[in-house]
Amino acid sequence: MIQLTRRAALAGASATALTPVAMTSSARAAAPAVGKQAPGYYRYKVGTFEVTVITDGARSFPLPDTMVRNAKKDEVNAALEKSFLPKDTMTIPFNPVVVNTGSKLVLIDTGNGPGAYEQSKGAVGQVHTNLAAAGIDRSAIDAVIISHFHGDHINGLLTADSKPAFPNAEVLVPAAEWKYWSDDGEMSKAAGNQLLDGNFKNVRRVFGALGNKVTQYEPGKELISGITSYASYGHTPGHTSHIVSSGSAKVMVQADVTNRPELFAANPGWHFMFDMDGAMAEDTRRKLYDMLAAEKMMIQGFHYAFPAAGYIEKAGNGYRVVPVAWSPML
Repeated sequence: MIQLTRRAALAGASATALTPVAMTSSARAAAPAVGKQAPGYYRYKVGTFEVTVITDGARSFPLPDTMVRNAKKDEVNAALEKSFLPKDTMTIPFNPVVVNTGSKLVLIDTGNGPGAYEQSKGAVGQVHTNLAAAGIDRSAIDAVIISHFHGDHINGLLTADSKPAFPNAEVLVPAAEWKYWSDDGEMSKAAGNQLLDGNFKNVRRVFGALGNKVTQYEPGKELISGITSYASYGHTPGHTSHIVSSGSAKVMVQADVTNRPELFAANPGWHFMFDMDGAMAEDTRRKLYDMLAAEKMMIQGFHYAFPAAGYIEKAGNGYRVVPVAWSPML
């Protein structure tokens, strides 16, 4: 008879317990990297309204010497590093929003468009695909409100084959913006200015493809019930922001009052290279951010890091954005 000692039994049990682990470890293969992000959208409530932030992606490029017209590149790099952003690199996010008022589905700005999606290998121009991922049919959009006529705000009005991307939507544009970019005299003056000349041509390309069928609006007007235009000139001649309000709740959809807040909220006196009137843009920025800080009104920033919602507080000679806490529930 074979007698099994307690010590032998315990040793055998330990070996048996370890065997599946060893076999599993030797048989497990390394998982391949996914290599891409999940679709980018985030929802929150403003009163009874549902706001969906739709990321259009982000563009990175070497930091130009003249990114800030009235600050040295070393100062800009110091501000980037202070915010744990890489020096010598500018990364600009893009964040249009959809507002569901309960009776209307409204898109505010449209992103870089599907042409940019192909050119950038998906880095930007994601709005159309992310709308679909968010369960929003482009043909169900009732109105598209444009803040100003830079390409990252209007190019998404068209599909990749230059057809209307929102076929059933009324397109609302700032009257002052339309007047400036439609003026042949202003276009002639811009000849030789690469940024301005290219933008004049792009504006005519985009709106020409729509048959120039737009509704012009003035600042201070309610465009859709609960969405009011707010003059924020300087970045462009007719640049307009929008206040979305439902009940006592409000959010300021600020478009390009600042670009990256780590630079231009922290340093409101800096003049961004794409601000057409730097002094006016600075004045607008200070007045608007003073108001937002005083009223504790929520802000939605087109060029903030996704999901780009926060609150403004004063910090030294500038301002700081306090991000809205992420919530799994609406």
